[in-house]
Amino acid sequence: MLTFRALGPFQACHGGDLVDLGGQRQMAVLARLLVAGGRAVPVSMLIDELWPGEPPAQALSTVQGYVSRLRRALEPGRAPREEAEVLVSAPPGYALRAAPDQVDAWTFERAVKATGEPAEVWERLGRALALWRGPALAEFSDLQWAATEAGRLEELRLVAVERRADAGLRLGQSGALVADLEAHASAHPLREEAWRLLALALYRSGRQGDALGALRRARTLLREELGLDLGPALQRLESDMLAQAAHLDLPPASPAAGEARDAAASAASTASVEASGPRTLRVVVADDQALVRTGLRVVLDSEPGFQLVAEAEDGEQAIAAVRETSPDVVLMDIQMPRLDGLTAARRILADDAPPKVIMMTTFGTDDNLYAALRAGVSGFVLKTSAPEQLISAMRAAQAGDALIDPAVTTRLIAAFAGRADPSVPPALAGLGDTDLDLMKLVARGLTNRQIAATLSVPEHSVAQSVTRLLDHLGLHDRAQLVVAAYESGLVNPGGPGR
Repeated sequence: MLTFRALGPFQACHGGDLVDLGGQRQMAVLARLLVAGGRAVPVSMLIDELWPGEPPAQALSTVQGYVSRLRRALEPGRAPREEAEVLVSAPPGYALRAAPDQVDAWTFERAVKATGEPAEVWERLGRALALWRGPALAEFSDLQWAATEAGRLEELRLVAVERRADAGLRLGQSGALVADLEAHASAHPLREEAWRLLALALYRSGRQGDALGALRRARTLLREELGLDLGPALQRLESDMLAQAAHLDLPPASPAAGEARDAAASAASTASVEASGPRTLRVVVADDQALVRTGLRVVLDSEPGFQLVAEAEDGEQAIAAVRETSPDVVLMDIQMPRLDGLTAARRILADDAPPKVIMMTTFGTDDNLYAALRAGVSGFVLKTSAPEQLISAMRAAQAGDALIDPAVTTRLIAAFAGRADPSVPPALAGLGDTDLDLMKLVARGLTNRQIAATLSVPEHSVAQSVTRLLDHLGLHDRAQLVVAAYESGLVNPGGPGR
């Protein structure tokens, strides 16, 4: 059987024999079609992506020659005039026709997204992770489409590692998992799920002190790197460990009891979400890069409670999609052709009952970031953000918070501290120390829940105080509080507050 390997050195095999795929650029044609997942890729796009910037004059005939040679290599027994069955013509371009089990990356992705009992998940993800032989698509790392897909696959690999470890904990394999989870958390110190799994494995192995020590390490790293405290899940885990909560103990012989507890907790969480608002957030994604939209589609498809209702390639399409589908959240690239994301965001936010708009950047210009904050967007995220950061941003926006990537906040503060603007109060007259402290925390990008934990006050009190601040200052959105904080000099480039 013909198979393709992208999770390591890029290869095609007939049975156990490697297929000669030719030179680097010819291989890149096949790799690009594999990344498209069976969908057609126009020849014009192949040319642009194989030769970024300045394609050669004979690019079209060169691509056609690559395809012809690849067809002969992949289907050596095909008659000269017989139509190809693997690398097929699909006007206005080409497509790779293969079953999911013929492509290691497709097999892997399907395994990660599947659900099942802990024992089944443990075995299935073990086989899936064994497909990896090295970094994905490393031969083409200088090409943007390959780098984007490699990053997406690497994120899926990390998710698979964590889901398999979670299944192992449910099966009572805590002690055996500690070493691997220690290495995983050390290699990816900003992944809170990695620290949760490590701490729980240590706790269930009878190492309560080490478990709490792991959470302290996580808190220190998050504060030093991002200026944030532990997330709610890790804070609850720490409190439960200090209280030696009974539900943390999972006897190896009876994983079903732990699963029942987890099911009950999940049902309680679902009931809470249903009681507080709609379960599903409807999302529009707007980005001119197809690979970015594909990556976001994967993130949303794999996250319960989210529904992708429309995609757009430019600002005009985004506005039309919003008016047609009435989404809850729009994820919008700040720089797009025809109509840029910033202008589109302003028009969307000017409508009656607009959705929340979150801007994405790689970075754009400082002026664009600054203008978008002043326009009232509900957050900024980097395109390189981990999926959980994107999900958190959308949930925060829907809850009335604004999640602004700390890297964006730091950059803006450094670039615009002290800049005066007539539409923002030049002095924060009438605000007491408590209000000023609240503004500093908002300027750091903290959500209401994180602020409540920092100040040891109820979350609803924070929400009321933020609303009062907005009314007092005449601001449209809490994201504008960030702007007001550094425009007034309340926040300085040298630190989170003075």
